[in-house]
Amino acid sequence: MAPADGVTTEIWFYHLERSSLDEVLPGLLDKTIERGWRALIKASDRRRLDDIDERLWAWRQDSFLAHGLSDEPHPARQPILLSESGENLNGAQALFIVDGSELGPTQGYSRCFILFDGRDEAATAVARTRWKALKDAGENLAYWKQDADGRWQKAA
Repeated sequence: MAPADGVTTEIWFYHLERSSLDEVLPGLLDKTIERGWRALIKASDRRRLDDIDERLWAWRQDSFLAHGLSDEPHPARQPILLSESGENLNGAQALFIVDGSELGPTQGYSRCFILFDGRDEAATAVARTRWKALKDAGENLAYWKQDADGRWQKAA
């Protein structure tokens, strides 16, 4: 699916095995912001969004990642927006799908990140099904997995 500029959206799967979502997500968001992009994090559970919200404020002792929840005032101003609906209220270029949340339309995004816990059989099965459906639809996919040292390696 193509973003507004006509370029195909990249959909990257992140297979978490050595690190948790709480460890990986802030680093990916930091790189997204460094790139000059805005981010939308979509989760299907408000409690999970609240956990992510808390984690982003305390990401590092010397730093935090500015963000807000979509149901709070001024969502369009947020560089990182957390949402259950996935509505792109902040004009994000990067979409982060966590905890098996539905992907939905990817038009308008440059990159979508689908992060899943590889130690969870159900989450892995959902990711495999999603990968197959997106591959069959001709989407631009990449698969990232951590090596023995915890570095990300492109595996497909």
